[in-house]
Amino acid sequence: MDFDLTGKLLISTPTMGDPRFEHSVIYLCAHSAEGAFGLVLNRPVPRLTLTDVMEQIGIDDGACVGDYPILSGGPVETQRGFVLHGGGVVDDPMGQELPGGLLLSASTDILKAIGKGQGPADWLLALGYSGWGPGQLEGEIAQNVWLTCAAPRALIFDPRPGEHQWRDALQSMGIDPITLSSAAGHA
Repeated sequence: MDFDLTGKLLISTPTMGDPRFEHSVIYLCAHSAEGAFGLVLNRPVPRLTLTDVMEQIGIDDGACVGDYPILSGGPVETQRGFVLHGGGVVDDPMGQELPGGLLLSASTDILKAIGKGQGPADWLLALGYSGWGPGQLEGEIAQNVWLTCAAPRALIFDPRPGEHQWRDALQSMGIDPITLSSAAGHA
């Protein structure tokens, strides 16, 4: 593999055959010869908020977080939580450093800090993740299933996750979503 997509966005195209990823925007937390790992940014879990999650895992400090949405990060290990955040404010020694000063954490300590209002300004909580085995993602990219682009921080940490992030990600590349076709052309 001669390129590393860690810290980039994957944007699904109309050739995506898996309905779980239709119109998805995924932040890639890891990409190497061993495979890839990412979090879907634009799929909020219906009727589940950070307050609900904090109550479920026994964190009593969630009163100030309100109705912040929880994301469905992907179909793998959907009971496992991941916090992607901008770092800086909270000491997160268990956090995995990512490009652009971002950190990925599976520790409840970051949730406790967020619940107390002492967490980072930028963060999201995703349940589950999206994963690819060796060479799988590269094959899908070659088949025009995914587009890749830079990951604007405002798009990653959009406080209202949803379908508009797919359009916004495409437009950040200069692509009008209505011009995408599900048929690949060959010369």
